[in-house]
Amino acid sequence: MIRLIAFVVYMAGYLVYSLPSLAKMKRLHPEMPVSERDRLIHQLPMKWSSTIMKITGSTVEVKGKEFLPEGPVVFVCNHEGDFDIPVLLAFIDKPFGFISKVEVKKAPIISSWMEVMNCVFIDRKDRRSAVQSIRDGVDKLKNGHSIVIFPEGTRSKGGPIGEFKAGGLRLAKDAGVPIVPIGIKGTADIFEKNNRLVRPAKVQINICQPIDPQSIREKDMKEIASEVRNIIITSFRKDNKAS
Repeated sequence: MIRLIAFVVYMAGYLVYSLPSLAKMKRLHPEMPVSERDRLIHQLPMKWSSTIMKITGSTVEVKGKEFLPEGPVVFVCNHEGDFDIPVLLAFIDKPFGFISKVEVKKAPIISSWMEVMNCVFIDRKDRRSAVQSIRDGVDKLKNGHSIVIFPEGTRSKGGPIGEFKAGGLRLAKDAGVPIVPIGIKGTADIFEKNNRLVRPAKVQINICQPIDPQSIREKDMKEIASEVRNIIITSFRKDNKAS
C-alpha cells in the first residue's frame, strides 16, 4: 500500500512540477533538428519514469541495446500491464511517442505531454477517425519521430502473449521505416497480479533485431504481425534455455 500511495503522490506532484518544462517544450523552435528536439522533450518523461520504477522497487534488465538503429522506427511490443510505458520510457534510449486510446486526451497535463511527445490518439469506435490517426502516425514517422505500438490491443496481465493485430503495423509499411520488436516480461508482477497494489518485480526487456523496410514491403501485414509476435516469444524462450 505504501508504494502505491508514494506512486500516486509522486505522479500527481511531478505533473504539476512539470508545467514550466511543458510550456518550454511547446515553445521549441519548429526548425530545430528532429533528433535534438525529441531528445530534449524525452528528458523529463524519462526522468519521471525512472523515479517511478525506483518507487516500485523493481529491477529492470535490458538486452539487445545494440539493435537500436538510427532514425525513426516503429517499436512493436507485447503488452503486459500498466507499467509497460514507464519501463520503456525509462530504459529505451531512443525517444518515442506511442499510440493511445482517444479517452486519454481527457487527462489534464498528461495528454499535453503526450502531444509534444508526438503520440497519436486513436478512436477505435470511429473508423474514419482511426484511419486519419494512422495517417497522422505515418506523417510523424516520415518526419523522423519513432512510435511504440502494442498490437495485442489489451494487456495480457502476465498471461500468454495474445495475437497481434496487423492494423497498427501498417505504420511501418506506409512510412518505409524498420520495425523493432520489443519483448516485455514482468511488468504485470508490479501491479496487475497484486490486487492493484504496487510491489517490486523483476522486469526484462528484450530488444530484438529490426525488420528492414524492404522485407516489410514484400510481405502481407498479417504475416508480419505473426512474425513479430514469434520473434518476441522466441527471445524469451532463448533466455529460458540459456538459464
